[in-house]
Amino acid sequence: MNYLIPAQLAAQLLSLFVFATMAVWYAVPRLNARDKADALVPLLWVHVFRFLALQAFRAQQDGFPISDAHLMSIVLGDLAGMAIALAALYALRFRARIGIWLAWLLVGEFVYDTVTNIQSGVHEHLFGQSRGVSWLVVGVYVPLLIVTTILLVWQLHSRRAEALSETTEARTHQVPDVQLAARAQR
Repeated sequence: MNYLIPAQLAAQLLSLFVFATMAVWYAVPRLNARDKADALVPLLWVHVFRFLALQAFRAQQDGFPISDAHLMSIVLGDLAGMAIALAALYALRFRARIGIWLAWLLVGEFVYDTVTNIQSGVHEHLFGQSRGVSWLVVGVYVPLLIVTTILLVWQLHSRRAEALSETTEARTHQVPDVQLAARAQR
């Protein structure tokens, strides 16, 4: 029996479960304690590393049976997502409202990219074919992207009437929480 497909599926489901648990227990309370812009930032940073898709070129050379067209679709989609996430981060850093629009654009791009990649993967019979870094990307990083995108949608929707921050100057140059806690103990 070939255990590659069940192993990949198990890794994806377990990763989704673990990341969802971490999100509920740790991320949600911390995101709720931040202003809108600061809550979006860590969720966007996860998408900046989507350039990991570039490793698919090496995977194809090492025998991953993906077509050139699907390979380029994956790489270009992930590079586009990375660029949108980075642009949103820069905009939010300077408290520009376009950062919210870019975050929504990233959500749409991610959903489209994910659905397209699943369809192409089914068509090319790629499930269970990943090895090495590709296996880790599919089994761990993609579930992390899914969970952070759900959190991103939740933050964008539930805080849609909220301003980016209370005061731009106070929040942009604020001392990190760890330093504030240390000062309070003195």
